[in-house]
Amino acid sequence: MVYKIDPDEDRRYIEEFRQRPIGRHSPGLMRLLCVMRVDPTGNQIILVCRKPFAEWVLATMPPDRADPIAIEDEPVFASREEAEWAVFCRRWRLLTGESINRPLHD
Repeated sequence: MVYKIDPDEDRRYIEEFRQRPIGRHSPGLMRLLCVMRVDPTGNQIILVCRKPFAEWVLATMPPDRADPIAIEDEPVFASREEAEWAVFCRRWRLLTGESINRPLHD
């Protein structure tokens, strides 16, 4: 069985992830995250920690893992939670075509 994202049904997990990007997740959110972690193009959005516990940026790992990782200069995140939220939002948009226009914290 191959899991797929159904934006109408799976949208309910967005807030759960936003409230707790790191830690325990419900089975439904875990299923969603498993789907989101595999990009069908072979590219993978990842986090790169530039300064331990202080600075993270997004990067794209290419399909051919022998090729270099493309690291983005901006934005720079001051917490891992903010960076994880940015990855989630980017992957959601790539897989559903919808943008999540909410910050990590209101």
